[in-house]
Amino acid sequence: MDPAKVEAITKWPRPTSVTEVRSFLGLAGYYRRFVEGFSRLALLLTKLMRKGEKFVWNEEREKSFEELKQ
Repeated sequence: MDPAKVEAITKWPRPTSVTEVRSFLGLAGYYRRFVEGFSRLALLLTKLMRKGEKFVWNEEREKSFEELKQ
């Protein structure tokens, strides 16, 4: 694993837009094979990228985001 990429993921700030969610999931997805249940953890964040979906950041999404960062 590339330590710089791992550090970038763990220090990623909370996304404030769909673009930022997409960027985070793109980088985190690089390590999906090392994260058990990645798809389940990323589901709530992935739903934010659906066309017409309103960007609402809630506790559940925050929890998913933090779990993916670890």
